[in-house]
Amino acid sequence: MASSLTTFTDEARIALDTLSGRAAGLFSPSLRLGVTGLSRAGKTVFISALVHNLIHGGRLPLFEAQKSGRIARAFLEEQPDDAVPRFQYEDHVAALVDDRAWPDSTRAISELRLTIEYESASGWNRLFSAGKLSVDIVDYPGEWLLDLPLLGKSFADFSREAVELAALPVRCDLSQGWLALAAKIDPDADADEMMARRLAERFAAYLKACKLDERALSTLPPGRFLMPGDLEGSPALTFAPLMKLSERRPRSGSLQAMMERRYEAYKTHVVKPFFREHITRLDRQIVLIDAMQALNAGPAAMADLERAVTEILSCFRPGRGNFVSDLFSRRIDRILVAATKADQLHHESHDRLQAIVRRLADRAVARANFSGADVDVAAMAAVRSTREGTVKQGRETLPVIIGTPLKGERINGETFDGKAETAIFPGDLPEKADAVFDVSGPENTEPTIRFVRFRPPKLERTAEGVTLSLPHIRLDRALQFLIGDHLA
Repeated sequence: MASSLTTFTDEARIALDTLSGRAAGLFSPSLRLGVTGLSRAGKTVFISALVHNLIHGGRLPLFEAQKSGRIARAFLEEQPDDAVPRFQYEDHVAALVDDRAWPDSTRAISELRLTIEYESASGWNRLFSAGKLSVDIVDYPGEWLLDLPLLGKSFADFSREAVELAALPVRCDLSQGWLALAAKIDPDADADEMMARRLAERFAAYLKACKLDERALSTLPPGRFLMPGDLEGSPALTFAPLMKLSERRPRSGSLQAMMERRYEAYKTHVVKPFFREHITRLDRQIVLIDAMQALNAGPAAMADLERAVTEILSCFRPGRGNFVSDLFSRRIDRILVAATKADQLHHESHDRLQAIVRRLADRAVARANFSGADVDVAAMAAVRSTREGTVKQGRETLPVIIGTPLKGERINGETFDGKAETAIFPGDLPEKADAVFDVSGPENTEPTIRFVRFRPPKLERTAEGVTLSLPHIRLDRALQFLIGDHLA
C-alpha cells in the first residue's frame, strides 16, 4: 500500500533526504521512533513517562540494558529537525507530577531527542561501538496518519466510502444532518462557496460526533477536519464528499469540480508532504490505541478500531534492508500495537486485554497484507494511576482498583468530584477475545463492563525527599521491544 502513495519524484526526494540523514548519523548513531495513536490514546503520556523513567532511572525490570546496569545515563539533547516543534516534555511532566492532571493531547507533530550512553553487553561491540544512541521520538496524531490511504483514492472513491460508513448503524443517527444536505445537492450545479462551506461544516460536525465517548469511533478521515492545526478555514479544508456523482469528467465551474480540486489540493499540499517528510523517515513505530474507551462503547466501536488499525498499518513502509539499500530508504522493522490504560483493570484481566489487542492486530495485519516487519502487542499503562486491593462483599472477596476518579466520571449512578480516592470493581473482560467484537447482538444495549478514568497518582518520595519516577505497567516491555536490540 505505502509504495502506491508516492511518485517517482517523491521517491527520489525521499532517497536524497535519507542519504543526507545517514551521512549525518555515521558518527552519531540514531534511531527514529514514531509514536502515534488516535485521540486520547495517551501519546503524550507515553513519551513523557518513557523519557522520565530513563532519565531518572525508573523501575524497568524487563528493559534488559537498564536491568543489567549498562545504561550510564540518559539525557535530552537538541533535536535535529529545526522546523519541527519540540515536544514540551518539561511542561507535560509538570502537569503529571505537580498538578496530577493529564497533559494536553497531541494536536500537531512534535519531536524530542533522548540520548542514551550505555555499555554494550558484547565485548566485540564495545571495541567498535561508541556506546551512545540518540532516540529521536516523533509524536504525531493518528488522525493524520489515517489520511494517507486517501493518496490512492479518487474523489469518487472517497465520497462512496464516506457515504457507506455513514450508513452503518453505529453512525447513521450522527450523519443524518450531513447526508440530508448532501442528498439535496446537484453536483453539476454551479460552484457555490457558501454551499461548500455548509457541506464541509456538516461533514466535520458528523466526524467530531463520532469521536465522542459514547461512540468512540476511530476511522474518521480526513484527519485535519478533526485537528486542522494552522489550516483551519482554508479552502484545502472546505470540501466534503458528494452523492450522485457524475461518472463523466465534471463540468468546469461546477460544485463537483470545485470539491474534486480541493480534495486533490488537500492530498498534494497536506497529506503527501506529511508522508514524505515524516513517515518515510521512521525506523521503529508504536501505535497506541484506547481499547478501554472502545470497549466501553461496545462491539461496533471495537470493529471500527480494527478498521482504523488496518488503515494505519497499510500506510507504513515495513521491511529490513541491507547496508546499501538503507543508505537511500528507511524501513520500519518493528511495530508495537499497545492498548493503553491497563491500570483501569485489575491485573487479572491484563492478559485478556492483551489477547484482545492480539486478535485485533492479527486481523489488521492480514487485512492490510502487511509483511516484512515484526509486529508485537502489549497491554500497558505508561503512567499507572491506580493500585490494587480487595473488598469483602458478603461472602465474596472482590479484586478492586483504588485511585482518584477524574471529576465528572460516573459509575453506578455516582458522580465523582476529582478529589476523593475510591475503590472500584471494574468487572472482568471476557475470556474469549472474539466476544468484544461480536456486533450480531441486539443494538443499543449497555456494555457489560464500564471503566472509569483516574487522575495521575501522587508520586512516592524516598526518606531523603527524592521523588521517584512515574509508575507504569509494562512500559519496560515496550522499551525492550522498541529499542532494546540497539543497546545490546
